[in-house]
Amino acid sequence: MHCSKNAPATPSSEPGNSSASLSAHGPFALENIPGGEGEDDVRGGTTGVKTPQSSSTRQEDGRTAQSEESTAIEDGTPSLTPQHSRHHQVDATDAKQRYQLERDGNPPPNPRKGSKIIISFPRGDPENPYNWPTRRKIFVLFVGIVSVVNSTLGSSLPAGATHYLADYYHITSQAQLVLPISLFLVGYVFGPVVFAPLSETYGRRIVMVSTFALFTIFTLGCAVAPNWPFFLVFRLLCGITASSAIAVVGGLFADIYNDPITRGRAMAFFMAATACGPQLAPIISGYISVITWRWTFWVGLIIAGISLAFLCLMRETYGPAILKRRAQRMRQATGNPNIFAPIELEKKGTKQMITITLTRPVRMFLFEAIVLFTCLYLSIAYAIFYLFFEAYPLIFEGIYGFDTGTAGLPFLAIGIGAFLSVGVFLYWDSVLMRAKKANAPWTEVEEYRRLPLAALGGPLYVISLFWLGWTSRSDIHWIVPILSGIPFGLGFMLVFMSLLNYITDAYEIFAASAMAATSATRSTFGAVLPIAGRPMYNNLGIAWASSLLAFLSLAMSIIPFAFIKYGDRIRANSNFCRELQEKKKQYEAEQEREESIASSPGHEISPSDTPIPRSKEEV
Repeated sequence: MHCSKNAPATPSSEPGNSSASLSAHGPFALENIPGGEGEDDVRGGTTGVKTPQSSSTRQEDGRTAQSEESTAIEDGTPSLTPQHSRHHQVDATDAKQRYQLERDGNPPPNPRKGSKIIISFPRGDPENPYNWPTRRKIFVLFVGIVSVVNSTLGSSLPAGATHYLADYYHITSQAQLVLPISLFLVGYVFGPVVFAPLSETYGRRIVMVSTFALFTIFTLGCAVAPNWPFFLVFRLLCGITASSAIAVVGGLFADIYNDPITRGRAMAFFMAATACGPQLAPIISGYISVITWRWTFWVGLIIAGISLAFLCLMRETYGPAILKRRAQRMRQATGNPNIFAPIELEKKGTKQMITITLTRPVRMFLFEAIVLFTCLYLSIAYAIFYLFFEAYPLIFEGIYGFDTGTAGLPFLAIGIGAFLSVGVFLYWDSVLMRAKKANAPWTEVEEYRRLPLAALGGPLYVISLFWLGWTSRSDIHWIVPILSGIPFGLGFMLVFMSLLNYITDAYEIFAASAMAATSATRSTFGAVLPIAGRPMYNNLGIAWASSLLAFLSLAMSIIPFAFIKYGDRIRANSNFCRELQEKKKQYEAEQEREESIASSPGHEISPSDTPIPRSKEEV
């Protein structure tokens, strides 16, 4: 899976993780774009004169190979055969442009604008998020998890307050009582398609802080809504703004962890935390709504307000955005208007935003098989998860006579299973590490890094559904169906951890867009299926309704096995992966030539008296 976001990474076979690290930035110093006389070169934060030898390191037959590639990108004309369809051309061009931007070492030149100095991170640069101290990375991890817990907590917060909402607003239709959760999930559909690509253009922090602030305001709106329509509108707006965290946090962790093992473990804790919110929310609302249902949302507002304070303290993690600020400071300090960050040379405007950036998740869903089938599997699993907010009250209130607050407690079993999945993930990671040290051949196969966990989680998920359906009877103690939540939570999270990490490894520089595609599709299913949940359980009965879901999940569980067998061929036919792999090979060849020249006698870089200006918060 060599669609590398960090170009310098050679194919590594890190146990349990991808062969290349996710990155938004590369290790190179500033590099000059040819286009005028007196080419200045800035390296390692200093400015010097680029020597003819250095300038010629990538020249072949009097032409710069990199310049030819970059010019093709700048002109938007990818090197594709005529039989490629238009979407193939768009995907290939998109992949090339993002690779050029995010490797930062050789950004696309624009000879029509004269000589430009393109800045990037020198090796060991403390402003590079990869080089941040551990405590700062832990804070980013904490903030990311907190923001997602708020999002998922908000999604199911009305679950325990349904009866009280119905009495207050005089709602008698069961279909309408599902809407507070379903409309929130509808917001999940549209939000990631916009916020994930925007975070790859303008940076993570501004997108996350602004959307979370709006989420906090709309949660306040839910608490004071004067009537049912207003309440539903605020729930929809909450869902749209809360979806930003779901879509962006994966890229946030990719920005700070270049070590694939550490990144994979961070993602495991992150995804386990996402399962906490939906389980805690029914308990909170079930007990607090006895006082008044409005206090359910006041509690949600308090939690969101505290979390927003932490989010505001988080620094920008997206490398290209950090370099953009650095370039702005350098232009101001030096008076040189030709200093740019790679992201500033991207084609922008409404047409570019609509046709390339915002459509990227849609194109990945439609034309990338790995994304498509991952979306289908996760959508079914996610929809069943949210359908349980309809099924559990029918089982534990209807059959066993639990009150509203107590009926939320069975969800804790799912949470226990979710946290057990972290232990399974870490154990599998250790197995891979030992196998790698022993040079086991199977560790070189990319699909074996993640997908065995999904192959285990799928059957557990199916078993739990049959378990719940056929033990939910008055003559069987209530603890028996409750315990089915443990394999359910374990299987659910193993499937999610495995497949989301797999597509992250496959489409590394497009991690946020790929996750946005999965988020949008699974939220569509999650919003629609629960509406049919109560009628389905009433008509089929608890046992056969759960069995129907189990058989559907059984069919989906084939997907990880198919990826294990055919995944390498699928990736070989991917426009994104193919183009990025080609660019990576070109880069590695250029890097070898650069290192050869740098180590040759007489080659040195002149120092400069002009350091890179830095803001206080970045020092």
